[in-house]
Amino acid sequence: MPQKVYIERLALTDFRNYRSLSLALDERHVVLTGDNGAGKTNLLEAVSFLSPGRGLRRAPYGDVARKEAEDGFSVFASLSGMAGEAEIGTGTLGVEEGQSRRLRVNGTPARTVDELLDHSRILWLTPSMDGLFTGSASDRRRFLDRLVLSLDAEHGRRASDYERAMRSRNKLLSEPRPDSQWLAALERQMAELGIAMAIARREMIGLLEGLIARGLDENGVFPAAGLALDGFLDGDDHRPAIDLEEDFVERLEGGRWRDAAAGRALEGPHRADLLIRHRAKEMEAARCSTGEQKALLVGLILAHARLVADMTGHAPLLLLDEIAAHLDERRRAALFDLVDGLGGQAFMTGTDAQMFSALGGRARFFHVANGQVSA
Repeated sequence: MPQKVYIERLALTDFRNYRSLSLALDERHVVLTGDNGAGKTNLLEAVSFLSPGRGLRRAPYGDVARKEAEDGFSVFASLSGMAGEAEIGTGTLGVEEGQSRRLRVNGTPARTVDELLDHSRILWLTPSMDGLFTGSASDRRRFLDRLVLSLDAEHGRRASDYERAMRSRNKLLSEPRPDSQWLAALERQMAELGIAMAIARREMIGLLEGLIARGLDENGVFPAAGLALDGFLDGDDHRPAIDLEEDFVERLEGGRWRDAAAGRALEGPHRADLLIRHRAKEMEAARCSTGEQKALLVGLILAHARLVADMTGHAPLLLLDEIAAHLDERRRAALFDLVDGLGGQAFMTGTDAQMFSALGGRARFFHVANGQVSA
């Protein structure tokens, strides 16, 4: 059984609609109910800031601070985590405009936000993700990269470095007489980073495919998803990375005139797409019904959570926003059993506490209203 990771105390200052909040918790799941707009998702977003990145909404930090706040925001958590007991504080209080948020772990400033992955892995499912299958390829790439980042802390850095090198190459190609040596150096960097990104994505898909094939949901309530990578390193080319890098360098060099005309790089991991299908029906997820798409996405998130638990030995924290809204009673009960079986702590939101009754004593129930939380 994976070791449980859970939040024991959550405190917010000037975060969204919360002027000040201190919430005492235990290892049980957390159910937050209340009217729409009460601030339930804001609490999930606060927890998501205990992981690298800009949180589950990907909002600019200036939008996260309470409108009436004179300074920024802060999120503090006492955590029973992967490295033992930890106190984590993050936010923009006292941070100058344009700077990144600060992070302190056990009172000590952290060098990078990637240190958060030493203490917990946080996964989420929100209503905005319901359009994943029919949305843009960039949405699916971002989703896949988030899955990879949960197991590979370097993946985010590689992706940002690749984007920086690609932008520099695009700018250089727009000049009348670009420096060929500088172009070659940038293309070499893009190849090393890009192939590493593509291999990490392919490995994640392979791991998830294997786990899904084992059938985690014995009752078949949530259909199994089939996954594949399309658009870059999408075939059965399993040559050594150095050979793949050399091949990519040659393609970048040979495509300079074409990329210059387009004003962007037309080939690379930034053009890849995640293909998802309904295994049992052998149907693309985009062609499935809305209900089937929701069930596919839930099953995929649960499979990824199981993979994280298996690979790290620690169950991830799950943030499930409005998770029960479109599920019937049977699927809700099955979902709660599967979530509980993962062995971690889950935060769930909804408008009606009765929808979560199947959780019983496995969860603590809180009511949210106007920036106030009561048991």
